[in-house]
Amino acid sequence: MNKTVFRKKCVKKLKKRALFRPYGNDKRVSEKLYRYIKKMNYRVIMLYMPLKIEVNVHDLIIRLRKEKSVVLVPFMVGKSFRLVKYRLPVKVKNFGVKEPNISNNFYKKIDLAIVPVIGMDQRFKRVGFGKGFYDRFFEKEGDKIDEIFFVARCDCVASEVITDEYDIEGNFYISPKKIYKKHKRLGLIEKENI
Repeated sequence: MNKTVFRKKCVKKLKKRALFRPYGNDKRVSEKLYRYIKKMNYRVIMLYMPLKIEVNVHDLIIRLRKEKSVVLVPFMVGKSFRLVKYRLPVKVKNFGVKEPNISNNFYKKIDLAIVPVIGMDQRFKRVGFGKGFYDRFFEKEGDKIDEIFFVARCDCVASEVITDEYDIEGNFYISPKKIYKKHKRLGLIEKENI
């Protein structure tokens, strides 16, 4: 199976999942993320403005902001994005993506990047929508990020290697039912908790 076929299969699965009770599943994923952020005492977190088939992390954003964490979200610039602090109001832009108003770039170290995925493969590399926005951003700014968590509404893990060298590599993959951790020697392992 190649990446294009895998992506189509996963998108179909995610669209179906978006129709049936996504709120409870999104809440489970957000709660797992929140517990880990608190456990590790992370203060600077990169999140995203969710599309309809992605885990809705809006409540997590609000919760972290109330606790004075620095929450960063993508602001689209050409074929990539830059990070800006999340603030209201947000506007709907291209592809239905929501963004806050433009503000200064954020150049400091980021404790945790939470990245939406369509799926991933056995190398723990991300399969996204195929536009390359995240790949270009992480190529340039990845050295400022300590950990990368992938999130999705359902498990979509390829049984073989289908990604390219430039695809982003994560540390954890979290769905409502499973958590996968990347292990240096054992590869992909399933975990109960993080």
